[in-house]
Amino acid sequence: MRYYYFVFCKDDIMLEKKADGTYTIPYQEEPPIALKPWTTLLNVSALGNAEVKAYTIDTPVFDNDKYEMCPLRQSYYKLPEALYLKAGKCAELIYWDKNTKFCGVCGGHMHFHTDISKRCEMCGKEIWPQLSPAVIVLIHRDADTVLLARGRSFRRDFYGLIAGFVETGETLEEAVQREVMEETGLSIKNLRYFGSQPWPYPCGIMVGFHADYAGGELHLQREEISKAAWFHRDNLPNLPEKLSIARRLIDDWINTPTDS
Repeated sequence: MRYYYFVFCKDDIMLEKKADGTYTIPYQEEPPIALKPWTTLLNVSALGNAEVKAYTIDTPVFDNDKYEMCPLRQSYYKLPEALYLKAGKCAELIYWDKNTKFCGVCGGHMHFHTDISKRCEMCGKEIWPQLSPAVIVLIHRDADTVLLARGRSFRRDFYGLIAGFVETGETLEEAVQREVMEETGLSIKNLRYFGSQPWPYPCGIMVGFHADYAGGELHLQREEISKAAWFHRDNLPNLPEKLSIARRLIDDWINTPTDS
């Protein structure tokens, strides 16, 4: 029986190079890189009719005509979308496995009970992978102008959107309004759900919204935002990468006729 083998070394995933110059994930009967006695081989939900397994290796693969290491984020531009999304799920499960070796209640060893759950050998506590939900919003001042911001954590020179994690006891809508007020001093209205995106860096899900400006002057939370401004659709700064829901929100606005 053949499997998709998603092989990771730290933050990189191993891709298989095809003869036509494209990339895929190894799909074969045996693991492409030999397993060590201590390797955990994870069973992951199937991709269509193909079974999926994931594991980590201690050292990256170099100078190999068949395989190439690639940062998970950059694999978005090399893999078909279905394989990229499955790679993200595999990365999240590997992260969860590494960070749940011991029980948070009694300190006992945690062992897999099912493919996506563990049980403590001492007290019986069961755990499952958990996600960190975050919200992200594109704020419209009018049909042609939106608010874009540069976060202090951004590694490249681009402007993105206001975003943040959902706090305990909050609705998604309350989280959007709070984050916007905290980071910009603005109030918003007409909040509209756009879509969501798994964000396996390491274990998040981004929930996107459009919203309209309701009032206030820009007062930036400098710990989070270095710059922010209103931008007309004809004079946009560098935008986020195509892989992000931030870019999908912006592109959705750009491609919406202004007379609609």
